Amino acid sequence: MEAIPHWIHGRAVAGSSGRVSAVYDPARGVQVAEVSLASSGEIDDTIKSALDASEDWADSSLGARANLLFRLRDLVDRRRDDLARLVTKQHGKVHSDALGEVARGLECVEFSCGIPNLLKGSYTPQVSTGIDVHTLLEPVGVVTGITPFNFPVMVPLWMLANAVACGNAFVLKPSERDPSPSLMLAELVHDAGFPDGVFNVVQGDAEAVDALLTHPGVDAVSFVGSTPVARHVYETGTRNGKRVQALGGAKNHMVVLPDADIDVAADAAVSAGYGSAGERCMAISVVVAVGAVADQLVEAIALRIPDVVIGPGDAPESMMGPLITGQHRERVRSYVEGAPAEGATVVVDGTEVDTDEGFFLGCSLIDGVRPGMRVYDDEIFGPVLSVVRVPTFAEAIDLVNSNPYGNGVAIFSRDGGAVRRFERSVKVGMVGVNVPIPVPVASHSFGGWKASIFGDSPIYGPEGIRFYTRPKVVTSRWPEGPSNTLDLGFPTHH
Repeated sequence: MEAIPHWIHGRAVAGSSGRVSAVYDPARGVQVAEVSLASSGEIDDTIKSALDASEDWADSSLGARANLLFRLRDLVDRRRDDLARLVTKQHGKVHSDALGEVARGLECVEFSCGIPNLLKGSYTPQVSTGIDVHTLLEPVGVVTGITPFNFPVMVPLWMLANAVACGNAFVLKPSERDPSPSLMLAELVHDAGFPDGVFNVVQGDAEAVDALLTHPGVDAVSFVGSTPVARHVYETGTRNGKRVQALGGAKNHMVVLPDADIDVAADAAVSAGYGSAGERCMAISVVVAVGAVADQLVEAIALRIPDVVIGPGDAPESMMGPLITGQHRERVRSYVEGAPAEGATVVVDGTEVDTDEGFFLGCSLIDGVRPGMRVYDDEIFGPVLSVVRVPTFAEAIDLVNSNPYGNGVAIFSRDGGAVRRFERSVKVGMVGVNVPIPVPVASHSFGGWKASIFGDSPIYGPEGIRFYTRPKVVTSRWPEGPSNTLDLGFPTHH
């Protein structure tokens, strides 16, 4: 049985806690490895490594950091296929989807390569006679990233690229369900030439998370995961004096107006609802059909579902892979099985799949869904697409705004005026216009509203630079010539 270790101070370190967690191949449903779960002592060792490295790294030149980031970008690019195959092996998503994940993470490394420009401060001369003011952006120190199973390469790269570019040491706590991609990233960071201790990986579960959230050596925490855990991370981290960005769950709606192209909207609903088996925080889980478009849209989606090829992620013909665990598969199945009792109609039942192994489910489509039903209220995180019918555009906006989540939303329409009204009225952090999954490019920032985020800082892009630095304002005066006057008062503005 493969034993998956930590990565501390530039090398792989076997776990010593005696606690392990099983790692599965979801396509076969069998255990393929076990990962060490860190003790508080191992957390201490990891943070010490980061602290030892952080001071020299913070003093390194921006040119030196940018040079190493360019090397990392090149190494990730060369190894993107290897990274993607490792994601497919432990997460289950199809290879093309895994390659897309690596590509989106690579964009964040490319963005961080511009750190000499991104860390420009500000300068105001002569605010008073002989007095100038300038602002520096300095690293916060040791930061940690707690990342989810569904994007084991992309989300760590969202965090670590900007964090180390800004001069911080970074400690990654990946999901224990698919931990190996984090170690490949660690090897690439090491091969790029980053000093030992600037990037560390500590494997673990909730015990490790709580140890990081309370450790006095950690200055900031980045988190992506479910809303209940995001709330816990935010409350615990801030209570212990840490800066925290915590992104939670989602219930993303796709509003389809009567003037929309039905085929385009149906294609988008299928790809955004069932891609990666629905295990995306930006997946579309609710289609909001406005007015007379509903019957045609439901029919068009249902007709496309049999064309979705379900199978192992490494099979070239597969379009959708398995779910992450058997337990999660049964949880997702329960929503489909329970929908009729709540008054909804199961148009396509994907709960039975013709396979003898693996954690597979088919694509399910449920019509007649309403708020208050479990299938609507909960974040299912699986290949289940719900259809809510509303008579008017205004009611569609009210439906979206009444939902406690506010991660992403999409609208499909040819009406520019309606779309503009939607953009301005909807209370959601990321909006797609005829784009079903509106994940921003790396030069913008990723983050939702309402219960989809805790704290006020989205991830990556300009907001990532802001989060991983803190401003220092310097007010200076350089008198011209000797002075025999001692002035203890405030400067006058003249």
